[in-house]
Amino acid sequence: MKLKINSVFFTFLFIFSSVFISAQHEVANVGETAEIEKAEKSFDAKKMIMEHIGDSNEWHLMTLNEGTAEEKHISVPLPIIVKDEAGIHTFLSSSVAHGHEHDGYTLHDGQLVSTKGLEKATLFGLIGNKQDSGKVFYDFSITKNVFAMFLSVVFMLIIFIGMGRSYKNSMMPKGAGRILEPIVIFIRDEVAIPNIGSSKYKRFMPYLLTVFFFIWINNLFGLIPFFPFGGNLTGNIAITAVLAIITLVITLFSANKDYWKHIFMPPVPILLYPIMVPIEIIGVFTKPFALMMRLFANVTAGHIMILAIISLIFIFKTPLLGFASVPLALFISVLELLVAVLQAYIFTVLSALFIGIAVQDHSHEH
Repeated sequence: MKLKINSVFFTFLFIFSSVFISAQHEVANVGETAEIEKAEKSFDAKKMIMEHIGDSNEWHLMTLNEGTAEEKHISVPLPIIVKDEAGIHTFLSSSVAHGHEHDGYTLHDGQLVSTKGLEKATLFGLIGNKQDSGKVFYDFSITKNVFAMFLSVVFMLIIFIGMGRSYKNSMMPKGAGRILEPIVIFIRDEVAIPNIGSSKYKRFMPYLLTVFFFIWINNLFGLIPFFPFGGNLTGNIAITAVLAIITLVITLFSANKDYWKHIFMPPVPILLYPIMVPIEIIGVFTKPFALMMRLFANVTAGHIMILAIISLIFIFKTPLLGFASVPLALFISVLELLVAVLQAYIFTVLSALFIGIAVQDHSHEH
């Protein structure tokens, strides 16, 4: 009965929002097209969403009196560290925010750019030798995502160092350990041992626990909508790529001879080797690629959905739409709490599975 009531409730919300949007469209056709176009210009939903899910060299909190002569931006400045042909420049992002310029740099949509025509150095450009070192600048700044990462690392160190010290005097956990110990045991008994094996799992437990809690904590921090939280760290493809690469490196350097034999001498007729060997080699890299994209896409999609639903209120300029969009956004936010731990669990399970395939003995039948 409860499920039916919930279904009817959300169905009513969707119908209400659809009818209201249709009504707004009809009103526009009658004679208020100019006002709606003005409203759309005053609020750019796409820009707002991209600013929230993207990285930035400053931590923007709010804008007062937006669109007026008394417009004021409230932000938390972050350190800017830049190296170019003139040397190393260090200053706060407040020195270059909102059109200001300092040492030849300014902020454009929260991103550091050069006013001297220099391009930001990229890893792929440097590897391909396509960038002249005299015409680029190297950005080592503490961005919003870097700050969020440091915050989560400090939080984890405080929690787990304290948890470790509590075991010196007694095997009974205290404080946060009472909550976290069952999770640690779950990762050991339900993730590490079944996928890696009871004889080899211990050497990989530190990594599995670290990656699980790192992803989970940062997913939760990203759902808290106020400073110093709210950073979209796990929704940054660079972060998920690094985590996936670490899993790949651990897998390759831990692999035994059976693993490599399975790749270069698969258990198929020798005439199929020209087909199967390239497929096996590609599979080595597609597995961490799937890890990277799954975490990045799921976390980013959740943030976009919440922001897009809330944006409807400002797009149509009516508080009535809040009766539909706010409860729906709240429902998705609660659902994201489940997604936060689920994505950490999936990443950890798949990492353990890939490592287990590499370290376990395999039998081949020719």
